[in-house]
Amino acid sequence: MRTAILYRFRLPLEAGVILRYQRLKTRDGFLVHLQENGQQGWGEISPLPEFSKETVEQAGEAAVEWLKPWCLDAEPGESKLPSVAFGISCALAELQGELPEEADYRKAPLCNGDPDELIVRLSEMSGQKVAKVKVGLYEAVRDGMVVNVLLEAVPDLSLRLDANRSWSRAKADGFAKYVNPDYRNRIAFLEEPCQTSAESLAFARDTGIAIAWDESLRDEGFSVEAQEGVAAVVIKPTLTGSLARCRQLISAAHNAGLETVISSSIETSFGLTQLARIAHWLTPATIPGLDTLELIQSQLVRRWPDSTIPVTGLDELEIAWRS
Repeated sequence: MRTAILYRFRLPLEAGVILRYQRLKTRDGFLVHLQENGQQGWGEISPLPEFSKETVEQAGEAAVEWLKPWCLDAEPGESKLPSVAFGISCALAELQGELPEEADYRKAPLCNGDPDELIVRLSEMSGQKVAKVKVGLYEAVRDGMVVNVLLEAVPDLSLRLDANRSWSRAKADGFAKYVNPDYRNRIAFLEEPCQTSAESLAFARDTGIAIAWDESLRDEGFSVEAQEGVAAVVIKPTLTGSLARCRQLISAAHNAGLETVISSSIETSFGLTQLARIAHWLTPATIPGLDTLELIQSQLVRRWPDSTIPVTGLDELEIAWRS
């Protein structure tokens, strides 16, 4: 016998979380709970405003549309909405014992705030020093100067940069101008620097700064292949789709000799712990990009190890649907 419950959550975000064109005040979504023959599985469905093509309301409706036939012993196909397909596929993977419990809780810290404080924090990091910097929010020249200062001050530091297609080619060149050519090989990759993939590829060839595909992975007709100047792909499962789709992309990237990074879309602690398990399972050689836990003021049901952020329990959530 199959049963399912869909829980709705709304957690407050820290002040100042800005996504492209809006300030986000809460992180909204659903937890899906599947039960069958004494086994259970869970998943998080949390489309990200400004980045997901679906809204939270649309995701909830699509989840119920999938759950109804599943509870009647049918085998529905994958939802067309990526966040729903991913959350349900995680729940099915837990239910069927396919998602390993072991997790990779390493994080590439997200660098923001005072550069002097950052330098101290990065210098004190143990193990492989990999950090991430969001660029493109301010002037490209300023971004270049900050990146150059960090690389100069911490000689064993490697940086992942993310521009979210925010620069024209001229602005991207302005950024590169302020990064010492001797340091550029310590930029592990710069995600989608320019507004088109052709401009990004040309930027990589001309500057020697490696790039990574992120948004392009979700463009219709895009295929992963070895290309000059491309070092990695960044997979955000909530925006990408089911575990099966993520595994296809990971396999294609590895076959092309590209590094593959599992990255967050500001999921709750619940979703982040599942992403950490997926990273350990499918990309064990690469530190995942999961340093978004502290953007949300409460954890959700499952704790991130060693975090002191308060936890919202299951009994505090609204039941949106149950079989």
